[in-house]
Amino acid sequence: MSSEIVSTNPVVKALIEGTAPRPAQVAAARGVLPLPEADLLEVLVSFARSGDKELADHADASLGTQDDSMLGTALVTETVPESVLAYFAERPNVSAKTHEAVLRNPRTPPASIAKLARQTKNGNLLELLSFNQQLLIQTPSVLEAILGNEFRTPEADRRASETKREFFEKERGTQQIANELRAQGKEAAAQFIENSEFGQDLEAAGMDIDDALFLASMIEATDDETDDSWLGLEYIEEFYEETEEQRQAIVDKILGELKVEGVDLPNERISILNRILKMGMKDRVKLAMKGDREARNILIRDPNRIVSQAVVQNPRITEQEVEKIAAMRSVPEDVLRKIANDRHWARSYTVVHNLARNPRTPVANVMNILSRLQLRDLAALSKNKNISDAVRRQALRLSQARTGK
Repeated sequence: MSSEIVSTNPVVKALIEGTAPRPAQVAAARGVLPLPEADLLEVLVSFARSGDKELADHADASLGTQDDSMLGTALVTETVPESVLAYFAERPNVSAKTHEAVLRNPRTPPASIAKLARQTKNGNLLELLSFNQQLLIQTPSVLEAILGNEFRTPEADRRASETKREFFEKERGTQQIANELRAQGKEAAAQFIENSEFGQDLEAAGMDIDDALFLASMIEATDDETDDSWLGLEYIEEFYEETEEQRQAIVDKILGELKVEGVDLPNERISILNRILKMGMKDRVKLAMKGDREARNILIRDPNRIVSQAVVQNPRITEQEVEKIAAMRSVPEDVLRKIANDRHWARSYTVVHNLARNPRTPVANVMNILSRLQLRDLAALSKNKNISDAVRRQALRLSQARTGK
């Protein structure tokens, strides 16, 4: 019997787990044990699907005699177990009212809805299903079940066919992709696709639908979460159209850095990098500001300072990522300056220590950081030949002052 018991009633637990006396189990299977409707339904469905033939036969019979009105009320509640919803969805010989209640409950398992759509002879139920476009998009098997059912109404056929044509046919434009993503609750990804430059003409950008969907899948932050006010006039002139050779050079640079760091580079990761670099610079800036950790890890290495700086403007970036970036010697000074001037990140000792040791961190920022470092780290900096003489001398003065020398 099922171990996933929804009810908190100890009687239900004892019945389903088999610890209740046999007479009580039989009485429950016959529907004569006084239990609340939701609890009784959970017990009956569990018995009906059990390997105990006596209990299963009694439970099936009891479920078949449930009052339509009471059953309909129970099946639309938020507390009814999914197992009960699945049972009635998959049972062909129940009333249309019961099936309608099951279809109106958003917790009914999609696989059970697809089974109902395949086997029902009630065209009105198929029509009701065809109005739930979000379900059809998220569960294509339901869509195909409607279209494959000879009892579908003309309206059900029209709506299901339109949904299939709009969201699943190969010749989809970027707006259709955005609509599909939005219907799946992926607002940030939909916004990215709609506002992307490559989305204006996928073919011209050297992309296909799979590329567009993949790039959209990397988006985490919405427009409301991001702030592009940092993109001042001094950056605008650096937006330019890159040649294929320039983009390939960027790919080679990033791959080289990752290999030096000992990062595993299976074909899948190389494919991700190539897909990202199919985008122009404006789209890469958007991806850097809104993308996931994988996108950030790649784009922080982009040689264009606008793209790499956009990464540290991403609202989802973590402190651990910033610690790593602060130690990177390939990032532009602008990025390191931004990290050093950020009050939140500057509270992390690891971040400021990494900045102080990074020869690319602007000297003015390092000078402000040195007074916060521990004595042993100041002493190490005073001997570090990779940083500027000014920083080494100041680190030495501070360490001597603390030790009284």
